[in-house]
Amino acid sequence: MNRAIGPGRPHLLGATVTADGVNFALFSAHAEAVELCLFDDGGAQTATLVLPERSGDIWHGEIAGLAAGQRYAYRVHGPYAPNQGHRFNARKLLIDPYARALDGPLVWNPALMGYCAGTSSHDLCADDRDSAAFVPKSMVTAPAALAEEPRPNTPWADTVIYEAHAKGLTMRHPDVQAKGTYLGLCEPPILDHLHRVGITAIEFLPVQGFIEDAYLAEAGRTNYWGYQTLTFFAPERRYAAADPAAEFREMTRRFHEAGIEVILDVVYNHSCEGDWPGPTLMFRGIDNASYYRLGPDGHSYLNDTGTGNTLNAAHPAMQRLILDSLRYWVEVMGVDGFRFDLAAVLGREGRGFDPGAGLLDALRQDPVLAGVKLIAEPWDIGPGGYQLGGFPPPFAEWNDLFRDTARRYWRGDAGETRHVSAAVAGSAAQFDHSGRKATASVNFLTAHDGFTLADVTSYTQRHNEANGEGNRDGHDPNFSDNLGVEGPTEDTAIRAARAGRRRNLLATLLLSQGTPMLLAGDEMGNSQSGNNNAYVQDNDIGWVDWSADPGFVDYVAELTGLRRDLPMLRQSRFLHGQTRADGRPDLVWRRADGAQMQAVDWDAAPDILCVEKRMAAGAPDYADTADAAYLIFNRGGPGQASLPPGNWTHVFTSAGRSVLGDDHVRLPGPCVCVLHQKG
Repeated sequence: MNRAIGPGRPHLLGATVTADGVNFALFSAHAEAVELCLFDDGGAQTATLVLPERSGDIWHGEIAGLAAGQRYAYRVHGPYAPNQGHRFNARKLLIDPYARALDGPLVWNPALMGYCAGTSSHDLCADDRDSAAFVPKSMVTAPAALAEEPRPNTPWADTVIYEAHAKGLTMRHPDVQAKGTYLGLCEPPILDHLHRVGITAIEFLPVQGFIEDAYLAEAGRTNYWGYQTLTFFAPERRYAAADPAAEFREMTRRFHEAGIEVILDVVYNHSCEGDWPGPTLMFRGIDNASYYRLGPDGHSYLNDTGTGNTLNAAHPAMQRLILDSLRYWVEVMGVDGFRFDLAAVLGREGRGFDPGAGLLDALRQDPVLAGVKLIAEPWDIGPGGYQLGGFPPPFAEWNDLFRDTARRYWRGDAGETRHVSAAVAGSAAQFDHSGRKATASVNFLTAHDGFTLADVTSYTQRHNEANGEGNRDGHDPNFSDNLGVEGPTEDTAIRAARAGRRRNLLATLLLSQGTPMLLAGDEMGNSQSGNNNAYVQDNDIGWVDWSADPGFVDYVAELTGLRRDLPMLRQSRFLHGQTRADGRPDLVWRRADGAQMQAVDWDAAPDILCVEKRMAAGAPDYADTADAAYLIFNRGGPGQASLPPGNWTHVFTSAGRSVLGDDHVRLPGPCVCVLHQKG
């Protein structure tokens, strides 16, 4: 069928249904021509049309009579000159970066490569094989209604985050029907469990459409975690029964009805195309020199991400793509927040990381994003890439310093007493600047990348043999401790010690200033058999085991309930020992005998460390209370801690039974103990 194409409009990037047909618009600053290819439902190409207009760097046109459901793709013409940064190859079919849906998965084939493999010139020769048979086609979608259901809008101070895999959370749950899917995630057994544990926000590993890495596909393995993004708008198809977008929207609606926010882990730092030996699927063929950060030679890719390429977040087209994508997930898909993978990339400009970088400024001023939670993973592997505490408000940040400090402290490492006190008080040295809140520190003990909590207390070494990489992959050091035996054991004393260590670590997490994040399954003792890099384990290793230790759930629920009931444990303001209006300091660190800690005491690293917490000095009346909490951390044997003057009520202990006397508490051994004083 012959199709007529009109001028269209440049501001509607992507494929947009209009009153007359479909408008197509694509950015490319260095292209010489852009062809739009149309396909039927069987994948046969039915038309090729040149986009007739170029407005600045946007190529555009409108085809009358087209409707939602139309399959399409692009071929972009331009120089194939890798040494100048250009890798145009019109024999390669390209996915629309703004595609809201794809018609199927990518099929790996040598024809996807834009260069002549195996030649003496390496990638300086353009490959002439057509890739159309192997590339999923973009699909025109109908205009989507906005997600208008009421949202929880949970304040940061009340937030408890639960990091989970969209498939792995439900695959082994005995009562979930639609296992491994968006709709399975919001079935009553999961919602009831999250309520029981005290979760207010669920944070999913990447669910934007992604691909299998070529080397994994060749080995018959799976990219389980999903950090190889292909489509920044379309939900991943493998987690849906039929319509990914509709099912994702239904999932967020049900979570909102249950009072739970939805946060997405998003990957705007690199694409799935890798470095030059990788495929030409989208950005590389549309405008390689604009979308990627290239080396001084123009040929190589800067690799600040460790994945082969780094997206050029300083370029206006990339910034617009990221912002348009984020707004779409908020307004249409109902998402409440984002965790930005390797977020230091997003702030990298000509001189390195800059908290005032253009993209970060744009994120901060965007009115659609003003009401959602923004969380940075504050590092990449580039020079100066570790930026913990370096992001501007309103960003919160993953605090790996909290993770490592808590693990080392409870492992018994020397010199950690002073560090753990700083972590418990909200890591003020990193975050107390620029008007940031204590909640900017997202405290965690474990995350998808690393050991589970059960494995932190069961393995001293990683055991990633199942990954097929000779156990060379995965994070190290882990600051873990097997407490006497590597891996599973029937020794009751070791098992009890491990359970106690897990309880103490979780108590430290949930009683500290900042925003706590739990890894799914830690509340049940889930193990990955010592694998600390389960990115290819789409199986029982990577899936949550709901039968591991169900009784532990009650303990975690008790802790989140305590945090909810005692506001001085979840303050947004930092505590610096300043005097309150009632004449009392808001924070006092004490020794076991009740005396205030002095410099010599910190250096001595006592086994028993106590802290008296009140609401922050200067807190307004609506956020104030005269109540106090007294937290005791004992990493040694049985002992005793004296109490400050006042009427103290014992409200929590992590292990054994703490006995409250008139002016002291007897401690059974390693534990965390909490007392409450009414004002």
